[in-house]
Amino acid sequence: MIIIPAIDIIDGKCVRLSKGDYGTKKIYNENPVEVAKAFEGEGLEFLHLVDLDGAKLGEVVNWKVLDKIANNTSLKIDFSGGIKTKAAVELAFGLGANELTIGSLALKNKEEFLFWMNQFGANKFILGADVLNEKIAVHGWLETSELSIFDYLKGYNAQGIEKVMCTDISKDGMLEGPGFELYGKILNQFPSLKLIASGGVSNIDDVNQLRNLGCHATIIGKAFYEGKILLSDLK
Repeated sequence: MIIIPAIDIIDGKCVRLSKGDYGTKKIYNENPVEVAKAFEGEGLEFLHLVDLDGAKLGEVVNWKVLDKIANNTSLKIDFSGGIKTKAAVELAFGLGANELTIGSLALKNKEEFLFWMNQFGANKFILGADVLNEKIAVHGWLETSELSIFDYLKGYNAQGIEKVMCTDISKDGMLEGPGFELYGKILNQFPSLKLIASGGVSNIDDVNQLRNLGCHATIIGKAFYEGKILLSDLK
């Protein structure tokens, strides 16, 4: 199972939220490049970089952070937050993103997302599935839909999407453990999906349990910043 550290950006700074609530913002580092270099220095190869300003606004804000991290590390970056146009997709790849996680647009404008997959390759995209009570949430989790996670995945799985990053919002940033039950149900229905578990990872036992479930990867954020999981433990 791949370990992917997360860097969430507000105002160019490395922050974390609890349950996606912008009012719970906590700044961990003013310099995200330093954080990315530290992850790389410990042997990690991937990075989940989220523009929280972009997710809220509906267009990417923190392009400079993507550019600087891509230019100063060799991390394979998966970038997300406010990507709504083909021009933004091209710019993100041009600045050094390896993959893009698309959530809100994949829900609201399926035609456009399928066009991007066709243009750039389905393997360049990760389907973002932010879930609250088994329903899909969008726009930086500020809005929930009536679409079930299982119907959502069924549609895109048929279109060739291989990777899904699923965040159980009720668990995110709470350090109380991931949504094991939700992930188990997803993998049971879609065994061929590469499921990236996100939200709530708080200790090494959580990581082992996700691996045993069959998750392709897990995103770890606050647990790193709060010292609940040490990079040396993961080795």
